[in-house]
Amino acid sequence: MADQANGGQGNFFNHAVRCMPAGMPMMTIAFFPLEFVITPGTTYVLIGGSDQYRRIFTDGDDWPKNLQSTYAGYSIGRWIDEDGDGTYDVLEIETRGPFKGPRVYDASGLPLHFDNQSVFKERLYRDKDDPIIFHDQITVFDPALTRPWTVDKKYVRDPAPRPDWVESYCTEEPSMVAIGKDAYFLSSDGMLMPVRKNQPPPDLRYFKQDAR
Repeated sequence: MADQANGGQGNFFNHAVRCMPAGMPMMTIAFFPLEFVITPGTTYVLIGGSDQYRRIFTDGDDWPKNLQSTYAGYSIGRWIDEDGDGTYDVLEIETRGPFKGPRVYDASGLPLHFDNQSVFKERLYRDKDDPIIFHDQITVFDPALTRPWTVDKKYVRDPAPRPDWVESYCTEEPSMVAIGKDAYFLSSDGMLMPVRKNQPPPDLRYFKQDAR
């Protein structure tokens, strides 16, 4: 918060300046449209406008013995017919690490524990009163928390049969540049500018400088 008050990017957004993935749980924020692709053994969550996605395995297999570190984690899901009408209406998911980091909860920049051993449990389901609303109820278990934290993210379904999927990458025409541990602003004329008050320029020791 102090860094943001001084014009900086805060905990997470200096990470975002480097075009690193948001990871769980921020990748569920739907900053771009989400697409759910359901197959018999895997449900895919594709995040529009980027190359981030999730694989939720529903084939009944157990956890692998050696999980690789990823930003999204490894997810195992289970379909449930909650009202007993013969149709699955809830997808329960557990997502484990080890994760890559740093990661944050949301746009506030509040970080998860840096040991990257979070566990997430989710319930995906359509709203019974308004089927156009889709819920992603997420409970976070993290060593940085004194107790589990639950949030209900609500998505609104786009009824268009062929939605207009935008494509956008932070590496295209970036306005921010990360050098070392600092972030700088790139002006319209391609000049490096400070983002914080009294921010020093980057170390130029390897550049030949004019003697003036």
